[in-house]
Parts: sequence; structure tokens; C-alpha cells
Amino acid sequence: MLLNRVLPALVSTVVLAGAADAEGYVRIADRETFLDTVANRELRYGMFGIALRVLPDGRIAGEAMGWGVTGTWEWRDGYFCREMDWSGTPIPPNCQLVETSGERVRFTVDRGAGRSAAFALR
Repeated sequence: MLLNRVLPALVSTVVLAGAADAEGYVRIADRETFLDTVANRELRYGMFGIALRVLPDGRIAGEAMGWGVTGTWEWRDGYFCREMDWSGTPIPPNCQLVETSGERVRFTVDRGAGRSAAFALR
């Protein structure tokens, strides 16, 4: 089924939104600042019903299109590195550049060299 192939790709890049640009975003370079930004907040991307929480204990929990998303994360060499599973479909590990602008957090895959997506903080 096409959805089974497409959605994990969307969740893994957090939504294929195009190449990153620096306009208005400031890099988050350390774990403490990252946690200060996302702790007790939900990361949302409404178009695909993605709602995730990145927990201080290294877990990721949430949903995408009504299906559960779980995973683990760590901060490594200035990047957010995560592994996830979308309702039994593994999402490959990836280390991502993290940036913030106001009430948005942007993740760019492949240590900032790939595609990016911005989440609203709720």
C-alpha cells in the first residue's frame, strides 16, 4: 500500500518540506537548550496529524495519522539523533540539526544537509 511506504518517509524527515534555509532560525547546539525548548511541550505538524513529545528520559511518544509513534533519542555531537517506529514500521535512525524560531522548532535530516520540517510548539 502506498501509504505504508510514504508515511514513514514523511515522519522520518518529519515532513518533506524542502531544503533548510537559515532565515529567522537559530541553531540549538546543546542538549540542555533543546530540552528547555521542548520539555513538557508537544511538537505538532497538523497537515499529517503528527503530534510528538520528546521526553527528557530519551523517549519519543506520539502519533501520526492516528497511529502510534514511539522511539528513542540522544544528543550527540550537537545533533538530535533518533530512532522511531510508526505503528510497527521502523523509521531509520537519523541525526538532525535543530533550530528554533519563536514557537517553532525545525529539524533538518542528515546533520543539516537534507530536507527539513518545522513543528509548532504547543
